[in-house]
Amino acid sequence: MNLNVTMIAQAVTFFVFIWFCKVLVWPHLIRAIEARQKQIADGLAAAEQGKQSLERAAKDADAAVEQARGRASEIIIQAEKRASQMIEEAKSSAKTEGERLVAGAKAEIEQEVSRAKEALRTQVAALAVAGAEQILKREVDAKAHADMLAAMQRQL
Repeated sequence: MNLNVTMIAQAVTFFVFIWFCKVLVWPHLIRAIEARQKQIADGLAAAEQGKQSLERAAKDADAAVEQARGRASEIIIQAEKRASQMIEEAKSSAKTEGERLVAGAKAEIEQEVSRAKEALRTQVAALAVAGAEQILKREVDAKAHADMLAAMQRQL
């Protein structure tokens, strides 16, 4: 065989092989590569969306934490206000109760004073009657009356 014919036959076979690959194999490879590129691009886009979503979620979580802290501080402030209000109410009711007890004690003291005055009046009246009785039993004498009145004053 001749080297030129062999080379030409190999060249023709090579060109047929290239044409065969271009017509039948190459479009399938290009479609597979494009599909893979699209899949990779979609994956990267999804990863980027996931990253952005994660950042948004982190920001939302921070905002929620700040809001919760603000709400907690409001609740604490309200609790402190309520506690001071309850303390003031307790002080007020204790003061009112104390005033009521003092008024009751004063009324009781006034009643005791009234009873004592009444008892004293009764005793003074009895002494006056006793003194008058003694005066009437004795003779009427100014000196005796003065002595008797002085004795009655000492008894009072």
